[in-house]
Amino acid sequence: MSDNRTRIFEFIKNFVRDRGYAPTMGEIQKACHISARSVVEYHLKVLEREGQIKRDADVIRGIQVVGMGRRAWPVPVLGTVAAGEPIPVPTEDTWHAVALETVEVPSDFIPAGAQPYALKVKGTSMIDALVDDGDIVVLESVSTADDGDMVAAWLKDEEEATLKKLYREKTRIRLQPANQTMEPIFVSPDNIQVQGKVIAVLRRIK
Repeated sequence: MSDNRTRIFEFIKNFVRDRGYAPTMGEIQKACHISARSVVEYHLKVLEREGQIKRDADVIRGIQVVGMGRRAWPVPVLGTVAAGEPIPVPTEDTWHAVALETVEVPSDFIPAGAQPYALKVKGTSMIDALVDDGDIVVLESVSTADDGDMVAAWLKDEEEATLKKLYREKTRIRLQPANQTMEPIFVSPDNIQVQGKVIAVLRRIK
């Protein structure tokens, strides 16, 4: 391997070994003193072709060193979802197309092939399901869910989003809070879009 390629490969291996997840292109460029990102991209393509690494183009930190497991998965936090009354989405303040930050989630929590994302919780309607105000929920991006799944649901007519457990009834969908003081929300099946299913909850102990 060329000096640049060797330096890039060693940096990636050490980064994954120390942190449990892969570096970004920018981190590789800066740490290895590479003049342009296109040069990093070229060497990564060669490393991939040679079988040294695998890459997932749709994931920000999608580099995997062959033979080294990934301990953590960086998940983008995309905005806020209400665990209480629904909140409007998308808006500049509540649901961002670009990640506000990333959180590290153990790889064992992420189903194979999933495209996870995270949302900050506002409200206490899911408190009895151990989801509190200020928590971060990690979701698998799906458009369908089973009865009893906790989902981020978009109410189309109202242009609002909410975090609830989903149940199908004869002619309607019941969005059930996990809080005895709050009433369920009933909507038409045509008025709801499942945006994700909760697979993990992160909480910072104060």
